[in-house]
Amino acid sequence: MNHITDPVPASLEHWSSLRDRILESAQQVMGSFPVSDRSSPPTWSVVEETECESHVRQSITYEADEDCETTAFICRPHSSTSASMRGILCLHPTNHEHGYRDVVGLSGRPDRNYASELADLGFVTISPSYPQMAAYQPDLRGLGYHSGTMKAIWDNVRALDLLESLPFVGDGAFGAIGHSLGGHNSVYTAVFDPRIQAIVSNCGLDSFVDYPNWTAGEGWSQERYMPRIGDYGSPEAIPFDFHDLIASLAPRACLVSAPIDDTNFKWKIAAEVVRAARNIYSLHGAADRLQIIHPACPHDFPPDVRRLCYEFIGTSLESVAT
Repeated sequence: MNHITDPVPASLEHWSSLRDRILESAQQVMGSFPVSDRSSPPTWSVVEETECESHVRQSITYEADEDCETTAFICRPHSSTSASMRGILCLHPTNHEHGYRDVVGLSGRPDRNYASELADLGFVTISPSYPQMAAYQPDLRGLGYHSGTMKAIWDNVRALDLLESLPFVGDGAFGAIGHSLGGHNSVYTAVFDPRIQAIVSNCGLDSFVDYPNWTAGEGWSQERYMPRIGDYGSPEAIPFDFHDLIASLAPRACLVSAPIDDTNFKWKIAAEVVRAARNIYSLHGAADRLQIIHPACPHDFPPDVRRLCYEFIGTSLESVAT
């Protein structure tokens, strides 16, 4: 595994410089994180509003980039009347037909509607579309992006800027959760947005080195992911990997769910990723804030696993609040 045997930094000061290098390396592959003005939330509008049993679901568009509208859902509990509710970024898995509709119960996949379920539990959720998925087809190159990954990161950060501007959402601490594509997307976004204090990745990662498909233009090197990965010749040459990114989240709370029967991401490799990253969490005195579970299920997000993840987010954000 790439860099898995790197020595543990002797101090937090040393780690800080290493973390800066990891972010630089990630941007070599993803493209630079935008430096656009974020002093105001993005312009947004409600397209449709639906009353659900315990929450209101709003279909919205927002302008993460000028002249490029991103579609998303906001789900807010009926009781959203004070400025103390926690916001959760809910990132959808690969779904070329339904895209972001997957996480609000509109795709016919009940094991994907975590945005709706979290709203039923009292959180305010926002669920942006992933670029080049379903009906959301932004011109990445025309907008100045070198990867769909960085466009997604920026869309997600601006979604949280929007969420933070709502009068009933508390500021300073958000959660992020996702399955599969949404699982690694939640990690990527949290690396660049320190407001995300609780991260859940379900079926979302192992190591670039162990991923089976390295055909040019496929796998991780697709345009909607990171095309520059194909420039490195071999996965071992990629200048960062998931254990670097997870370590970069420390000391924030992070839960990795790596099912034993997942045929996309290997649970044993995910365990190695977490083991390596925990060295940095230990340096912060926060080893218990990085957790991993191995459900006995395939590449899926069944109810019992989702409940554990929701409890983790709730408990983690409560500890930030106190």
